[in-house]
Amino acid sequence: MQREPVTAAPPRSARPALLRQDWRDVAFLHWVIRPEVAAPLLPPGTRPDLLDGRTFAGLIALRMAHTAPLGGPPLPWLGSFGQANVRLYSVDEDGRRGVVFLSLDAGRLLPALTARTAGLPYSWAQVHVRHVGDRCSYHLDRRTGRAHASIDLRVGPRQEPDPLELFVTARWGMHHRVPTRTVYAAVEHRPWPLHAAELVHWDTDLLAVAGLPEVSGPPVSVLFSPGVDGVRIGPPA
Repeated sequence: MQREPVTAAPPRSARPALLRQDWRDVAFLHWVIRPEVAAPLLPPGTRPDLLDGRTFAGLIALRMAHTAPLGGPPLPWLGSFGQANVRLYSVDEDGRRGVVFLSLDAGRLLPALTARTAGLPYSWAQVHVRHVGDRCSYHLDRRTGRAHASIDLRVGPRQEPDPLELFVTARWGMHHRVPTRTVYAAVEHRPWPLHAAELVHWDTDLLAVAGLPEVSGPPVSVLFSPGVDGVRIGPPA
């Protein structure tokens, strides 16, 4: 099985879109994990996607804005909220690269409940994102169960991604297990504008709670993006 290349632009369309969103003030934190740790956490029909024999766990925090389901207009209040997710990197039998979400925390109850009905591991949380000057901070407390995150970044200059940074940010779909099979949903948006970032402070148990208790120490990669607008998420295929 040949994997599709890692590309800065999406290799396929996500139209007609089930969901449109803007993703703003995005923090990307990544740790190296062993493929044998990741493999049991992935859905059937997928395996860990590797870069130079390594795979990664990501903690991504951001603001969602202008969420518009099923081709409708953006939801004025429900459609804007903070979110954080813990994810792994997958490839399927057709060579499609994607992500697998181990957890997602949303700052609005209704979007979290709606996504849970589709089987996605969403929880309702207090999520605050604050961006002032060159500092961006993220604070999360899960309302159901105990999990938290506190992240403070100092944002640096814009940069072109190296191979690792491209590998963990240029992900154009997600793999997800539904009752009878594993499905793939395409994601489409313009290439990420990426900035170097310094991790001033971090404290979180989100990775451990999501099933990765062995992840410890500082991340190997820290990036920031002001975000992308007009993100399209396609139907499961």
